[in-house]
Amino acid sequence: MHSDTHALIVIDVQNDFCPGGALAVPEGDVIIPGINTLMTEFQAVILTQDWHPPAHSSFASEHEGTKPLEMIEMPYGLQVLWPDHCVQGSKGAEFHPDLNTDRADMIIRKGFDPAIDSYSAFFENDKKTPTGLHGYLQTRGISQLTMVGLATDFCVNFSATDAARLGYEVRVDMALCRAIDFDGSLKVAMNGMAELGVTLN
Repeated sequence: MHSDTHALIVIDVQNDFCPGGALAVPEGDVIIPGINTLMTEFQAVILTQDWHPPAHSSFASEHEGTKPLEMIEMPYGLQVLWPDHCVQGSKGAEFHPDLNTDRADMIIRKGFDPAIDSYSAFFENDKKTPTGLHGYLQTRGISQLTMVGLATDFCVNFSATDAARLGYEVRVDMALCRAIDFDGSLKVAMNGMAELGVTLN
């Protein structure tokens, strides 16, 4: 059992990110049994959940003439356009049924502002608007984080790099993550995490 200063952050293990979902990550469901087992080793477990309103600005369907995975400029910077996914209250937004959600001390919902996408468990994509996770972890005296989930090159990456910048000791368990990996995004993400001192193993 890890110490009470070490938390497990489980990123976005939701139906839409698993096979058959609107934005399926290859083998996204394969990691779930290992995540459930890993939860038993931590006293603190936090789950994140993508939670978009209908017509979210990050959906390609909201931008005429665009397709999913195209890039556009938003007020807060470049934004990948996605298929409609993880819409609030939908089956796609639910946690995968095999995930043991009973172990969660807290669930962080992100991406609910229609004007700003949110990959990170700590900040929305404007890099200023907090989710509240940092304050919660500080209150509990947590300084070390292990991260698992979906997708390695987006929400796991952004969460890990934000955590490192905030001063946490961060490890990403690569065996319990899966990536979208388009246009070399996984390699870029791994290099960026490593540069900030995130342990990848």
